[in-house]
Amino acid sequence: MLNPQRSLSELPKMSAANQVERAVMEEEFNWLLKEEVHSVLKQLQDILKEASRRFSMPTTGLDGQVKQENFILGSTTMDQVKGVLTLQGEALTQADINLKVSKSSQVLHFQFRDDKQWKLQQIQDARNHVNQALQLLSSRDESYHFKTGAEVNKLMDAVMLQLTRARNRLTTPATMTLPELATSGLMKMFSPPMPGDVMVNFYINLSKLCLAVYQLHVLQPNTTKNFKPAGSSVLHNPGSTFELNNNRFEVSHVHKVECVVPWLNDTLVFFTISLQLCQQLKDKISVFSSLWNYRPF
Repeated sequence: MLNPQRSLSELPKMSAANQVERAVMEEEFNWLLKEEVHSVLKQLQDILKEASRRFSMPTTGLDGQVKQENFILGSTTMDQVKGVLTLQGEALTQADINLKVSKSSQVLHFQFRDDKQWKLQQIQDARNHVNQALQLLSSRDESYHFKTGAEVNKLMDAVMLQLTRARNRLTTPATMTLPELATSGLMKMFSPPMPGDVMVNFYINLSKLCLAVYQLHVLQPNTTKNFKPAGSSVLHNPGSTFELNNNRFEVSHVHKVECVVPWLNDTLVFFTISLQLCQQLKDKISVFSSLWNYRPF
């Protein structure tokens, strides 16, 4: 049987021990808010500045010109498509493409008009999200004192959202319908003009710059009884059909060629490291949250 006197006498000691433990934890948490949070923010800023620089955007000053990079397109379709792309930051400034037509073995040659360049929206968007993340981080300089864990988590969530959006823009190309491709501004970029039975699309997939070339043929009216237009997709398959200007078309051949852009791979690595740092800081905050339910961590 428990001794009531003994149990009562131990209560103050347990309470005192709890108070000491709580004081130690309070001290650790205050150190985390004052020192470690800012250390992580500094690391994040350094990494994301490197990521931002990889996008090769011009800076102020005489040496702010973005360098041009040439990439040779590699083909897995028996060299049906060959080409060289010139990338300057987020813009394709030149595309020199040779297409061997499947039926006739004739080689068609296209290149961008001298007065044209094609903005790669995925790169532009990813860069903008990185810069927004940097702005969020710089809004809390070293003199700023975080008062609660919730405040830190809110900042980390906002930064992670921008980084996730930046990564998704590079890893998830936009889907398009075939009529959207046929009427896009890209089709007006070339000299000589693209023939009506050829369409192209450029997009980023992870660290690769991709070119899709579609060869088409017109469907005869008697073959369109069960006509089903294709939906939206990143890459359309042979046999896909669509309607444009009262004509119905079918994709007869698809050629996809691509080249690796090393600095895009760098940025994806920087995004992964940054997201891990954000999550690790949130995990540390959560340790203290579970210990002190009475404080708004």
